[in-house]
Amino acid sequence: MVLAGFKAAVVIQLFLCAVLQFCTASGAMENSNEKLSELTKSLPRWKLERHFPYTSAQDTRIDEELQVLEKRAEEFKRNYRGRLNEHLADAVVEFEELSEALDQSSCYLTLVESVKKTDPEVVKRKSAVDAVQSKIAADNLTFFQLELAALDEAVLKKQLEESERLRHYKPYIDKVRKTRPHVLNEDVERALNVRAPWSSSDPVVEYYGQQLSRAKFRLDGDSEEMNLEVLLSNLMSSDPALRRAALKALNSGLESKAITRFASLSLNVVAGSWHIEMMERGYLTLRSRRNLSNDVSDEVVTVLLEAVRTTGVELSKRYYRLKKKILKAVSGLQEFSWADRNAPLGLPTDDRLYSWDEAQQIVKDGYKKFSPRMADMFVTMVKEERIDMPAVDGKDSGAFCHGCTTKTGPFQLNNYTGNRRDIETLAHESGHGCHNMLAYKQGYLQYHPPLTLAETASIFGEMIVFRDLLEKCRSEKERLSMLMSKLDSIINSVTRQCSFDYFEELVHTARAKGVVGDEEFPKLWMQATVAYYGEEGEVFDKYEDMENLWSYVSHFHAVPFYVYAYAFADLLVGSLYNAYKTHPQGFEEKLLGLLAGGSTKDFVTALKPFGLDPSSPEFWTDALTSHLGAMLGEAEAAARKCGYL
Repeated sequence: MVLAGFKAAVVIQLFLCAVLQFCTASGAMENSNEKLSELTKSLPRWKLERHFPYTSAQDTRIDEELQVLEKRAEEFKRNYRGRLNEHLADAVVEFEELSEALDQSSCYLTLVESVKKTDPEVVKRKSAVDAVQSKIAADNLTFFQLELAALDEAVLKKQLEESERLRHYKPYIDKVRKTRPHVLNEDVERALNVRAPWSSSDPVVEYYGQQLSRAKFRLDGDSEEMNLEVLLSNLMSSDPALRRAALKALNSGLESKAITRFASLSLNVVAGSWHIEMMERGYLTLRSRRNLSNDVSDEVVTVLLEAVRTTGVELSKRYYRLKKKILKAVSGLQEFSWADRNAPLGLPTDDRLYSWDEAQQIVKDGYKKFSPRMADMFVTMVKEERIDMPAVDGKDSGAFCHGCTTKTGPFQLNNYTGNRRDIETLAHESGHGCHNMLAYKQGYLQYHPPLTLAETASIFGEMIVFRDLLEKCRSEKERLSMLMSKLDSIINSVTRQCSFDYFEELVHTARAKGVVGDEEFPKLWMQATVAYYGEEGEVFDKYEDMENLWSYVSHFHAVPFYVYAYAFADLLVGSLYNAYKTHPQGFEEKLLGLLAGGSTKDFVTALKPFGLDPSSPEFWTDALTSHLGAMLGEAEAAARKCGYL
């Protein structure tokens, strides 16, 4: 998941699999928890004060800084409003500097809040600062992009020809001008911006996130409560009974802790706002607004989703049938239920806890084999204390990397519990950090890649480390275990995320007709599940204790219709990795060049040097078969060698 941009008011959490893997049997749970506790004590926390000019969320320098920036913003408006036809180059440079300066305190408070979700003073402080920043921007900066979008083409062309400095910003200018058909008048845009912190969906979404972060769950018969991350880790147990107990505790707890009601309220607000925006701004489809910001056409996204709904779903069913057979052979599992979807195979390598030193060495070594430069950037992030690792209470779940500003650099949040998948997550988020660091040269307005390319470095880095670890396997069973674990991850990124997208489609379509009742969400969730995983009995013997799971997927609230980007990225990187293995000569230079481009190239142009054309319908089907299908074939071959087929 990527975080970046002006007024980054909502943390976009990376929903990789939403499961962790550190305990492998209920009998070992107590010992495993003790080891995890010791591991957590050794994990690094980020040192934000080393990179920001603030000592805490309450630092008065934030307020003083905003007062200065407000005066600068007022001067910017006086100098350039109505004068872009003559002074666009100067205006865009000043706009970039102002936007980046305003975002500095927003980034800082976003990061602080992400590890202090239950601290009311931090939450209150961030909300107050967001409101001030929104008003400064609404009052003084709103005009800029509106006038830029409306600028006469001949006037713009003349200024571009005369100014080399302005030509640097042409990709940004082109992107702004694409919004022209959907822009409202300046008074309306200002009113929307200034009201956003108070009356938009943001406060409701933030409140939902706070309640989810505070929620505690208890396994049946267990007196000790646990947070969401720890509960989810039990879904990775080798003990089927513990997995089922964890899923039951999660499903029932989401309802008993009122998370389902908070989520219902939040999604109704989000989907309602999205519908009004779509109608008022003239977007053609539910996804058009997101697709435009991703710099991808509606047609390409439709083709992607259709490929996953057909080829991807069939490959996924084939995978789960394989997993069902292996679990039956290894552990005697008779009934394959939803609780077994992410279950480990129970082979000897599944239960190892990796120390922080081991984890960072594995990532460094894996990166170095492909790109010494990326390895050096990872080491820099560690040395500069930009990574927050432990899974502790009051912290955002999942993982993310926030690009922040070109001056502060990137920051990474993880919830590390020591398993191998967590190391791959570290490699993933570190890939985001490398991507940011390479693209900073494009400047604040152009370093953020579109979502269609935003996961390129992260998933590629994750794949490099995975293949490096796979080569070190000491037995065919260990190799099978790793392949199946990776296939879990890919299917969760591709098929599962597209099922999420379909659930969103169902919710938003229903919301356009009126308020969606609390009782309707579970029905829509199960409708999406059946569409992507089959009817009960087709692959999974039982669908039980899962009807409330929709309520803890934060992407639905924070960034509507974002989730297809994971499928897009995973399949794209799968194709890139295959190209790398086939033609490694010069590949590093081409990939780093793509990453360094930030948002200066759309995804079709960016991939031409690799001989890939994602605008072609065949691209996605080929990507599914050559990436997911090929690895599934490796797993099936390994399973045969192990005697499980």
